[in-house]
Amino acid sequence: MKAGRSKEPLAGHLFPFLDYCEIEKGLSNNTQKNYKQYLQLFVNWLQENGDEKLLPHQLTPTHIWDYRLYLARTYRTPSGKHLGKKSQNYYLIALRALLNFLAERDIETLPSSKVKLAKQKSEETISFLETHDIEKMLKIPDTKTPNGLRDRTIMELFFSSGMRISELVALNVEQLSFLKDKNTKKTFELSIVGKGRHVRTIFISPRAAQWLRTYLASRPDVHKPLFINLRLKDADNRRLSPRYIQKMISRCAILAGLSKKVTPHTLRHTYATDLLSHGADLRSVQELLGHKNVATTQIYTHVTNKRLREIHEKFHGGSEIDNK
Repeated sequence: MKAGRSKEPLAGHLFPFLDYCEIEKGLSNNTQKNYKQYLQLFVNWLQENGDEKLLPHQLTPTHIWDYRLYLARTYRTPSGKHLGKKSQNYYLIALRALLNFLAERDIETLPSSKVKLAKQKSEETISFLETHDIEKMLKIPDTKTPNGLRDRTIMELFFSSGMRISELVALNVEQLSFLKDKNTKKTFELSIVGKGRHVRTIFISPRAAQWLRTYLASRPDVHKPLFINLRLKDADNRRLSPRYIQKMISRCAILAGLSKKVTPHTLRHTYATDLLSHGADLRSVQELLGHKNVATTQIYTHVTNKRLREIHEKFHGGSEIDNK
């Protein structure tokens, strides 16, 4: 079927696209929220340039190039910072998804392949910590206080399970009922709904399980979320936000004397590299992380390969040249 021309401006297709993401694609609420945020910036950019009535078939590669320049050089986040290449790509991927939606609806528009992503250096895509750095961070929260105990438990769970931040904040107390088993040497399994609403199993180490027990025992309330904001009085809106957790982890890293930027995803990277460096195979790590494609997991191999080289150079007896 030949694609037809829509009389509705590009901006007018935003909400039908979000409905499509929910109903047909089954994307998580978090993904839908991100798409809305990313595409709203594109809509605002069109308005600022007098193109609010731009029709889908009128979109050109020049528009895309100018928008890429805007993302890279002009736009600033609410904190006043420029977008990194990885963040720029989130906005461009959302735009690609919108164009694919229009094409699927037989609406004439620019092919999504014309939206090129910013090239990233491989080392920019992965940052991880050494185990001793993790231990330094874990000692920062004052576990004698409710907030400190909660924050220590959050970091223990991150490092034990490799969870995404969206997965962790979505946890509810009722999911942890198996912790009534007080076996201090047992690793527990927990089924969670991950990215793309795929169910996967994560593992909670004996140490993380003990911190969870201690944290839950300190909770006098009956609120549903596992991790709550203790300052909020609204009983229906006490689930801890991803933003709080990001700031908390960044603060702990700074107070621990770490020079690199640390995020919840850094802990996920650390979890993966720790497994691989101790001999876990790539397919197993893929499953533990909930990666749909093993190619996504392969970003960690150059890190572990570098470590193996360092080990070889340090310990292999035949490394030095014999000049005798």
